[in-house]
Amino acid sequence: MTSLQSNIAAAETYLEHWRDCGVQNHIAGQTVPASGGETFENTTPVDMSRLCDVARGTVADINAAAQAAAHGFTIWRDVSGKDRRDILHAIADGIEDRAEEIALLESLDTGQAIRFMSKAAIRGAENFRFYADKAIEARDGKSIHAPGQMNVTSRFPLGPVGVITPWNTPFMLSTWKIAPALAAGCTVVHKPAELSPITAKILVEIAEQAGLPTGVWNTVNGFGEEVGKALCEHPLIRAIAFVGESATGSAIMAQGAATLKRLHLELGGKNPVIVFEDADLDRAAEAAIFMIYSLNGERCTSSSRLLVQASIYDELTARIAKKAAAIKVGHPLDPNTVIGPLISQGHQAKVMSFFDTARAEGATIATGGERVGQTGCYVAPTLFTGAKNDMAIARQEIFGPVLTAIPFADEADALRMANDTDYGLAAYLWTNDLTRALRMTERLETGMIWVNSENKRHLPTPFGGVKASGIGRDGGDWSFDFYMETRNVSFATTAGKIPQLGG
Repeated sequence: MTSLQSNIAAAETYLEHWRDCGVQNHIAGQTVPASGGETFENTTPVDMSRLCDVARGTVADINAAAQAAAHGFTIWRDVSGKDRRDILHAIADGIEDRAEEIALLESLDTGQAIRFMSKAAIRGAENFRFYADKAIEARDGKSIHAPGQMNVTSRFPLGPVGVITPWNTPFMLSTWKIAPALAAGCTVVHKPAELSPITAKILVEIAEQAGLPTGVWNTVNGFGEEVGKALCEHPLIRAIAFVGESATGSAIMAQGAATLKRLHLELGGKNPVIVFEDADLDRAAEAAIFMIYSLNGERCTSSSRLLVQASIYDELTARIAKKAAAIKVGHPLDPNTVIGPLISQGHQAKVMSFFDTARAEGATIATGGERVGQTGCYVAPTLFTGAKNDMAIARQEIFGPVLTAIPFADEADALRMANDTDYGLAAYLWTNDLTRALRMTERLETGMIWVNSENKRHLPTPFGGVKASGIGRDGGDWSFDFYMETRNVSFATTAGKIPQLGG
């Protein structure tokens, strides 16, 4: 039996449960169907075959989950930091115990290659362990002194929060949002993406088996325009943490306005990787390839615009085209696969529409630009050359394995093009000139910049974007700034004179 065959066999074993029982909601510690009794079908982009049925949640389900979270908050907020730490570590242990199941099911659910999804559970466990250890200090503050006065600050949890996660790497991103919320003492209503719901149910089950009190974490499945909207509008929900496209983020802002929701929005990107002629071209090429063709290119931090100094443009793009053409596209459970099927037929059609756009705009398709096979949602890794920054292929978020390469003349030209976008999530800069790197990083309009590196996340650092790429930051204490309120208490240390009014 090949590795692919053994992975398929193992995945089929795990799928038996979900095919029989479906993915139900999880409210107040109970696995429950949608209140209206409706379901929708969840399919795999490998061949569009059925994986399982999923509860189609309603406004009533969101209300029940919000009430459960509000009740759970009265318990969870008073649990000590040490006890929260121990429970979050136990959740991480549970994730690691089910790592194979999570990886195989997520690969089939999303189309992401198992070589990347095999690390999803590991990264999810790391997120829980990081915030487990920070739970003890989450409520700490500062001592601020002034003449005749001592101020003491502290933080306290916000309350029940809504978490809405996307379909591209759903398990890891769910842990990235939910772990700090729990560490802070908040309770959660989680709305997973309807296109990849399975591992969200596994995750909440792991949490309660690890000792998380019932009602602290609730999950409602369904569609954004139904349960997502209800979650954003619910008066018991104090904040919404969302990962997804910018247009949806704008809608969430409007939906949460009436109840003055606090918002953290991690949105789209059209991220530049800027390569100067003095860069290490071997490393720059490998990093650019990794950041656009890993995870099917369906990642917010993908390096989807390649800005290359004109003197090395032909050399670098030829090198990337050759390597991209050799990338294996195939079944996501094949360990040799790099690019699996895109998430859905609709998304496949959207990505492929840019091939015609590129031709119409006068760009060249150096490699790819076509569907792979006639079954499933496969697309070849694609490179557009001869592009300009005002083309749609350089301005719109394609969210697939598609790279647009644009030449630039000099530093000023590179900076102008890099910033000439509605987005501002990430940028990647390749140069061996330190002073140039300092100048560029000071002026790039983006929330995160990696210099001479691909995206390497360090959990204590802030993660987030500017402009249409989002509001707020995750990571380290920045997550607690979102999930917690800050209180200041001022103590008079001297009997100062109080201003007197009246007689």
